[in-house]
Amino acid sequence: MQITDHIHALKIPFQVIEPTGRMIPRFVYVYLIFGKKIFLIDSGVASSEKIILEYLKKMGHRPEEISCLILTHSHPDHIGGASALQKICGCSVAAHAAERRWIEDVGLQERERPVPGFKSLVSGSVHVDQVLQEGDVLDPGDGLILHVFHTPGHSPGSISLWLPQELALFSADAIPIPGELPIFEDILASARSIERLKSLQKVRLLLAAWDDPRQESSALRAMEDGLDYLQKIQEAVQKVAEKWADRVRSDPMLLCRQTLIELGLPEAMANPLVAGSFAVGLEALDKEGSIETTMSPGRGSHVTDGKPHIIIRSR
Repeated sequence: MQITDHIHALKIPFQVIEPTGRMIPRFVYVYLIFGKKIFLIDSGVASSEKIILEYLKKMGHRPEEISCLILTHSHPDHIGGASALQKICGCSVAAHAAERRWIEDVGLQERERPVPGFKSLVSGSVHVDQVLQEGDVLDPGDGLILHVFHTPGHSPGSISLWLPQELALFSADAIPIPGELPIFEDILASARSIERLKSLQKVRLLLAAWDDPRQESSALRAMEDGLDYLQKIQEAVQKVAEKWADRVRSDPMLLCRQTLIELGLPEAMANPLVAGSFAVGLEALDKEGSIETTMSPGRGSHVTDGKPHIIIRSR
């Protein structure tokens, strides 16, 4: 799907396995940037290279014209096709240093972050040729410049990319979607990252991984909704902690199930990854000791409607 003269979006379908064994249909977006060089943002799951290369051929381009594959983070639905693509295209691979070990050793990732069906989602490890950090600039040519923002929270080395010439923000999984699987490693960092992205002026296109492309006011609304969702999650974790006390500290899956109920989400969503997300909220409460609310500066939406954001502070 062509978004602008330079940006094309590909929606990659795949399936994940619930703890019950049921297969759940999912999708992830990858993005092609056509400048003098072709850049690919994320690689989807294993076998996604077929969809990507077929689209490239349809557009009149060859595989070897992909110059750089930028991996926004190391999770399976973003790096799954990277190994195959690198072998076929000969492209360089770029990612943040904090994600490098799991990209270059997917067996290590599977051991440290077991995901059901991991091997079916990831084709293999791939070497990171270029280590990215906050403030880096990537040049696909034709007057385009990609700015790298370090946006941790979903994972330690998650990055977002800003293409000012198109007023386009590639946010990967930095912005959670209400009602979807809440997966993050640091809820405070996640909130700060979204606030950082909100501060960009005149975002015309929000191009996420687990959400359809959004434009203008819908882009801002997605960021506000993501912050709202984080707030609701933390409020739910606090309520569950108050009700179940030490039981949820010794039983992460109990914390997970009860927090999902508090959020109005199905208990079937309970799995170790979601449990880990709720656990980091509980750890923040235990460490900092209190939750206070504050108004978050911003434009429109619930901020001007008087709805606060949760910020954890020490007493």
